[in-house]
Amino acid sequence: QYQLVESGGGSVQPGGSLRLSCVASGFTLDYFAIGWFRQAPGKEREGVSCISTNGRSINYADAVKGRVTISRDNAKNTVYLQMNSLNVEDTAIYYCAARLAPPSVRAVCEMSKYDYWGRGTQVTVSS
Repeated sequence: QYQLVESGGGSVQPGGSLRLSCVASGFTLDYFAIGWFRQAPGKEREGVSCISTNGRSINYADAVKGRVTISRDNAKNTVYLQMNSLNVEDTAIYYCAARLAPPSVRAVCEMSKYDYWGRGTQVTVSS
């Protein structure tokens, strides 16, 4: 059974940092591109950052560019999302998702292209 489990969320003050992790079980991430998405209360789910299967192509949403870094460690079957300089607009449930994709395919952050989803981890930024 393919499963993705997010962790690392929590409550932080504005300006703080969090590192989210997405661990895959039941399959190896070696053949999968990964995306991080988020959904704030009352808003639609949106792409945050996505990374290609080989890790050479990365996308960031404009809202997080310069503050967020996505990375992957296939040996640990894990993808990370390092988030710095958090602000209240970053408050949301963060989801990771996986899609089977050849290594050469560029990273895309279109939700419809992702087949497997985690249950999410809550990130709350408040003073």
